[in-house]
Amino acid sequence: MAFLSNPKPVLLSLLGLYAIQSPAWAGTAAADINWIDITIGLAGGLALFLYGMDKMSTGMKSTAGNKMRSILSSLTQNRVVALVVGAFVTMVIQSSSATTVMLVSFVQAGLLTLAQSLGVILGADIGTTVTAQMIAFKLTDYALLMLALGFLVKTMGKTEKIRSTGDIILGFGILFFGMKLMSDVMTPLRTYPPFISLMHDMEHPLTGIAAGALFTALVQSSSATTGVLIVLAQENLITLEAGIPVIFGANIGTCVTAVLAGIGATREAKRVALAHVLFKFAGIGLFIFWIPQFSRLVVEIGDYFNSGTARDLANAHTLFNVSLGLVFLPFTPVFARIIYKLYPDKEVKAPSPLKTLYIEEAVLETPSLAIDLARAEMARMAKLLGRMLDAIIIPFLSDERHISTPDMSRDEHRMLLREIPRQDAYHKDMTLMEGLDLREEKIDFLQVKITAYLTRIAQGNITENQAKEVFGMVSIVKDIESMGDIIHRNMIPLIGKKKLLSYDFSPEGKEELLIYHGKVSKQVRLLRAGLKEPNTRLALKIMKKERKYLDLESIYRARHLERIILKNKNAIKTNAVHMELMDLMKQIVLYSANIAQTYFNTAPPDSDDHLSVTEQQE
Repeated sequence: MAFLSNPKPVLLSLLGLYAIQSPAWAGTAAADINWIDITIGLAGGLALFLYGMDKMSTGMKSTAGNKMRSILSSLTQNRVVALVVGAFVTMVIQSSSATTVMLVSFVQAGLLTLAQSLGVILGADIGTTVTAQMIAFKLTDYALLMLALGFLVKTMGKTEKIRSTGDIILGFGILFFGMKLMSDVMTPLRTYPPFISLMHDMEHPLTGIAAGALFTALVQSSSATTGVLIVLAQENLITLEAGIPVIFGANIGTCVTAVLAGIGATREAKRVALAHVLFKFAGIGLFIFWIPQFSRLVVEIGDYFNSGTARDLANAHTLFNVSLGLVFLPFTPVFARIIYKLYPDKEVKAPSPLKTLYIEEAVLETPSLAIDLARAEMARMAKLLGRMLDAIIIPFLSDERHISTPDMSRDEHRMLLREIPRQDAYHKDMTLMEGLDLREEKIDFLQVKITAYLTRIAQGNITENQAKEVFGMVSIVKDIESMGDIIHRNMIPLIGKKKLLSYDFSPEGKEELLIYHGKVSKQVRLLRAGLKEPNTRLALKIMKKERKYLDLESIYRARHLERIILKNKNAIKTNAVHMELMDLMKQIVLYSANIAQTYFNTAPPDSDDHLSVTEQQE
C-alpha cells in the first residue's frame, strides 16, 4: 500500500474516472463488458477503501492517544481481560495484522508473555469483525455526506481531538465511496455467465479458502477481503455458501504479516506469530467440514433480523471469530505448551554486543506504542548502567596494591588493569574491566540508535503531548550516556591512582563509600523501573531521595576531613581518590534526579503507578 504515503493524485484521478465512466456502465450489456473499465474501477474502489480505512485508523489512534499504552499495560494473566483488550485495540487500529505485529514487538521487549499474548490474538480476530459489520450496513448512499461532514470537522476543528474525529468521519466516507465505486462497476457482471460460474465455484471450500488467502495476503487486509465480499453480495454475485470459505481464507491470509514480523525476532516473539497461524488453521479445521450447517445457522440468525446475504456474510465473519475465541480461550495454556514443543528453546550463541532488542520500525505508525518500545530500550540502557556501577566499586574496596608502578605509561597501566583475574558477573569469559568496556560501548551505541528512533517518531503524526514526551526522552537518553561516561572515563582511571598508593582506604572511609555506592545504585534501579513504563510515582521518589543523598555525601565528606585532621594515615594518603570517587558518585545522583525531573515534566497525562517486575535480557 505504498500509495498511502501520497494518495491525493491517485484519488483525484480515480474520482475523475468514476465521474466519467459510471453512467456508461449502467447500460452496458453483458456481451459488451469493458474489462479495462471494470478493472480500473475495481482497483480505484479498492484503493479508496484501503485509504479510507487507513485514514479512519489514523484518526482513531490519534483520538485514543496514550490510553493505548494504559490499555495494554492492564493485561494480566486474566485471559478474558486479554481477549477484550485485543478486540478493543484492533477495533481502534482497524487491523488484526497490526495488532499481532505489535504483540510480536511487545513480547520481544519483555512487556508481555506468550500466554498473555494468546488471549490478545483471539480478541484481535474478534475486533476485526467490527469493520465488516459496519460495512454491511449499506451506508454507501451517504458516502458523499460523510466526506463533506468529515472534511468540515477536520478543517474547522479547534482542537487536535476534534480534527482527529474529522479524520475518522472522512475515512468512513472515503471507505464507503470506494465500496460504491466497486459496486457500480460490478453491476454488468450480474448477467455474465462465466463470472457467475466462477463465484459458484467458490462454494468448493478449498477454492474459496485459496482465493481468500491469496487476496488478503496481497492487500494485507482481511477487512478489505470482507468488504469486497459484501459488495459482491449486495450485487447478488455471490452466495453465502461461497462467501464463507473466502472468509476462512482471509483469516489465513492475514497471518502473513505476523509471520513477516517474526522474522529476525527473538524465539518468544516468533512463537507469537506461530500462535497466530495455529489458531487460524485450527479454527478453519473445526469449521470446514460443516460449512452447509454453519451457513444455515447464519441464515436463521439473519432471518430473525430480516437481513440479506451481505449482512449474513458479516454475521458469519463475526460468528466464526467469536466462536474461535470462546472455544480456544480456556485452552490457551495448552496451546502455549504445544507452541513451546513445536518451537522449543535452544542454546544459541551470544548475540552481537551492538544490537537493539526492542525498537521496531513496524510500530512507528502507532506512536504511543513505538514510544513504549523506545522506553524499553532506555530501561535496558539503565540496566547496563547499573551493572557498570555494581562492577566499578569492586576494585576500590579490594586491597590489591603494588600491582603497578609510577613510571608506567597510561597504556601499560590500563593493560595491567585488564589482566586482573576477576570475572565479570554476567559474562564469565570476560574480566571485570572488559565487561565495563563492553557495557560502555553498548550504552553509546544505544544512545545513537534510540535518539534516531525517537526522531523518526517525532517526524510522524504525533500529538502535542507525545511530542513533549519524545523530546524529554531524547534528553534522558543523553543523560544516561553521560552517566556511563562518568564511570568509564572518570572512575576507571581512579582505580589506577588508588593502586599506586601504599595505603588502602580507612575502614571507616571504605564503609562510607560502600554505603553511598548502595544509595547511588538504588537511584539507578529506581530509574530503570520508572523507565520501563509510565510511573511518575517512582520519578517523584528519585527526586525526593536526591536531597537526602546529597546531604549524606556532605556528612561523609565532613567525617573524612575529621579523619585527616586526626592524622589517620590511610585517610591522608587516599584523600584525593576518596574525595573524587565520592564526588563522581554524587554526580550520578544529580543526573538521576535530573532524569526523574525530565520524565515527571514530560510524562503522558494518563501515566499510572503500575510497576512491572518483568526481567529483561541484556
